[in-house]
Amino acid sequence: MASIIRLHVPLKLATGAVIGTNPAQAHYLGTVMRRRAGDTLRLFNGADGEFDGVIERIGRHGADVALGAQTRAPAPEPDCWLAFAPVKRDATDLIIEKATELGVAAIYPVFTAHSQTARINHERLTAIATEAAEQCERLHVPPVHEPRDLAQFLADFPPDRRLFVAAERSTAPPLVAIPHLQPHALLVGPEGGFAPAELDGMVRHGFVTLVSLGPRILRAETAAIAGLARLLAAPDQG
Repeated sequence: MASIIRLHVPLKLATGAVIGTNPAQAHYLGTVMRRRAGDTLRLFNGADGEFDGVIERIGRHGADVALGAQTRAPAPEPDCWLAFAPVKRDATDLIIEKATELGVAAIYPVFTAHSQTARINHERLTAIATEAAEQCERLHVPPVHEPRDLAQFLADFPPDRRLFVAAERSTAPPLVAIPHLQPHALLVGPEGGFAPAELDGMVRHGFVTLVSLGPRILRAETAAIAGLARLLAAPDQG
């Protein structure tokens, strides 16, 4: 039996509606997955949930999908953000994919003194997050925000949200030993870590808590995945 295809569609979804996909989704359905009129799939988004659908028409410029029953209703998700210093392309792609699978609510690329790259492809990273949500059966696709430098990120950060900063080679307490009351966020630095002046500046903010992810020096992508796994696996603690 063929696997059920899930597509994220940021339109109003409801039983009985006919939803048009974009050209890229039509290409994926018709050319990559070889689906045709009459084949089934599911459409979803965080606001409306997930619905069974049947392809009515498919062409180069889009596909029309008739929606049937709702298969999943909207549901709340953990209020955890990931902020990270972009690294090399493949590693950044991995961070976006795994952060989405683990359940983060939003993703913030942040440029730091030791960042390995000065730019990102925002459109491509958004597509990676969307595809990951489609594959892992999430309803929400975490927004990938436009990159900003560390100072601006801290200036804009909401003071009522706890920011855990992964600080390697420090005496910071382990993340697993700290209460994880949501809303919260994890900030992971680049290869080589944060500059001393950056750490000094961050701890002046009342919402910042420096944490350790363990005794070993982790690659940036490993640190992001390990830190999120610990935050999101733990119950919301006070």
